[in-house]
Amino acid sequence: MIETRRAEAPASSTNQRHDATIGEIIMTETRGKSAFLPRLVFALTVLVCVVVTLLLISVATAKAGEAAATPLAAVNPQIVEWGLVAAALSTALAATGAGYAVARVGSAAIGAIAEKPELFGRALVLVGLAEGIAIYGLIVSILILNRIA
Repeated sequence: MIETRRAEAPASSTNQRHDATIGEIIMTETRGKSAFLPRLVFALTVLVCVVVTLLLISVATAKAGEAAATPLAAVNPQIVEWGLVAAALSTALAATGAGYAVARVGSAAIGAIAEKPELFGRALVLVGLAEGIAIYGLIVSILILNRIA
């Protein structure tokens, strides 16, 4: 019996070391990552949206004043330039935001589907809602381009 106890003791200590190592790996992988980068991206997106909105308001006010006095063919080229920039920014920022949202929602949806396959429909709807942001940006840019022409 003494021999069997000696044989079990190293196996038990080896199992404990493996359990400790596995627990350490799990704690390392589940530790919360820094939330600085997502917050920075969100803050920059909000800042750019506010600036573009103010820019569009000022351009629209200037264009409305000129539209009453001049014919349609004589539009200030700067208004056209800024309108094109605003249309490009609205599409680009909406696509960037949609890409970020789809990345976050998509990875979570894949994890949920891996555990419960019956959640596929709900996950698909959530990814579709995130993708809708890009469509809204495209619609806004089309409206801006129609307003310029």
